[in-house]
Amino acid sequence: MNGTGLDYGLIGNGRIAALIDGNGRIVWWCFPRLDGNPVFSRLLAGDEDKGYTDVVLHNQVRAESNYERNTAIITTVLTDSEGGSVRITDFAPRFIHYGRMFHPTQIFRRIEPLSGLPRVRIRVRPTFQYGIPATARTIGSSHIRYSGGNEVIRVTTDAPLSYVAEEAPFALTRPITLVFGPDEPLESAIETTARRFEYETREWWLKWVRTLAIPYEWQSAVIRAAISLKLCTFEDTGAIVAALTTSIPEAPNSGRTWDYRFCWLRDAYFVVQALNHLGNTNSMEAYLDYLTNAVQKAGPLRPVYGIVPSQSLEEWVAEHLAGFEGHGPVRVGNAAADQHQHDVYGSIILAAQQMFVDERLERMGDIALFRRLEQHGELAWKLALQPDSGIWEFRGRWRVHTHSAAMCWVACDRLSSIAHVLGLPSEAECWRQRAHELREEILKRAWNPKRGAFTAAFGSDDLDASSLLLAEIGLVAPSDPRFIATCEVIERELSRSGHVMRYIADDDFGTPESAFLICRFWLADALAAIGRTADARDHFVDLLRYRNSYGLMSEDVDPVTGRLWGNLPQTYSMAGIVITAKRLSKGWEQAWSLASL
Repeated sequence: MNGTGLDYGLIGNGRIAALIDGNGRIVWWCFPRLDGNPVFSRLLAGDEDKGYTDVVLHNQVRAESNYERNTAIITTVLTDSEGGSVRITDFAPRFIHYGRMFHPTQIFRRIEPLSGLPRVRIRVRPTFQYGIPATARTIGSSHIRYSGGNEVIRVTTDAPLSYVAEEAPFALTRPITLVFGPDEPLESAIETTARRFEYETREWWLKWVRTLAIPYEWQSAVIRAAISLKLCTFEDTGAIVAALTTSIPEAPNSGRTWDYRFCWLRDAYFVVQALNHLGNTNSMEAYLDYLTNAVQKAGPLRPVYGIVPSQSLEEWVAEHLAGFEGHGPVRVGNAAADQHQHDVYGSIILAAQQMFVDERLERMGDIALFRRLEQHGELAWKLALQPDSGIWEFRGRWRVHTHSAAMCWVACDRLSSIAHVLGLPSEAECWRQRAHELREEILKRAWNPKRGAFTAAFGSDDLDASSLLLAEIGLVAPSDPRFIATCEVIERELSRSGHVMRYIADDDFGTPESAFLICRFWLADALAAIGRTADARDHFVDLLRYRNSYGLMSEDVDPVTGRLWGNLPQTYSMAGIVITAKRLSKGWEQAWSLASL
């Protein structure tokens, strides 16, 4: 959809990732890993001219930027008024080398003349310590070293160093390469290395895409979503982050700016489900390993963990970054890590259940893992009917949230199922009885006869889109009249121009303005479950219009303007594309009959 406001493409390799705009400007790159300092921070620099690298074409009149099909390689063609043009190819190397994955913390940029005699300027303006421009620059024989504080990056290039250092214009008469990365020399010739790495990276992505299980319909959307989920993975630990950015606001001037470069336990089920649908068992197994490592200690779970689970997520404000389009503050870390959110217990057990039934996995769940999960189940049983901050992480309000209570029921219910699989009848019966007791209490207290719906919290009249998940998790059957009525009420009262609000009641920051994209996926799934498949398909097809030109989705959308807001790319949203497409697509066996219509 045009005019999204967040029209950036994504490159990466499982260690680093970067965002690129339609003119080929790299505006976001955290180094040396996904949650690191943004060396390129222009995305959040407001009006300040810092934190990026680009190619300025003299008398430019047009730019075209796209992914190479089924890869994470972006090509941008710039054209000038006299017909001269250049092609910029950006990628992060990723391929098998010496029998293991080679994915260095490097970005390769190749710039080639296509026609005429284009004149270009190359600008490299990194920042360090969250928004402070480089304080020192050293020019070597084939590189420029930029530093600030204790942080350093090196740009290795076969372009004329003086032109790059001085940002001077020059005629581009041959292909040139820039390699952004750590302060280490390349082991071979720049041009040779760049060509080989580009070829190997392209081949790796094309082969990987061929291994995916995808639905017949909406194939390109699902493939792009799958690649994006792969790029949100930090493969060193198996973590999959909620998004690759921080502090793109949910709405302008809202103050709703959050750091999403971490792993939320509530994402776990949806991510595992998406990876399972795709047949991407390697990523799924690595993610499950990360989750089990994150929650191995007994005691209360945190709602969110770092890509290294033990790291501190203390929240602070980056004062040298003004924010996306000037909408601050820019936050680093996330205070939600210290909240009490009881849905996390069900989320982790719901995700981990895959390990007990999926025989494709190298390491399946066993009794030892079950005993560890039981510890979390005990907390779920204890906390199910106690107030918490809820799925939407209210910072100033505690209630007994329906979703949190339902997910605690999930913990008990799935532990009963896992115990049955493991041949533990007494444990299976214990958890079954607990689940039964919780279910009865939740259905009694969450149902609001006056609203004719399951509401956000016990005794509340407020609606909440998370109630659309009650059939998905199995608390109620899709055919339950109460669930059907809840879907209809939410569709009627939380919808804005087709989009779905999380809730409409005032919260810590006032009245919500933006709709949550994942909530509309939930609505589509719920409508399909209750038999309204045509309506579900209409919602899904319309949702796909709100991807940016690169096929990415953020967290939020302005229901009036259709403009995207929130961090990018949002794992929830990209997983939603995969899950809902798989549910709604016609089967492959119908391919030729559909094509002939």
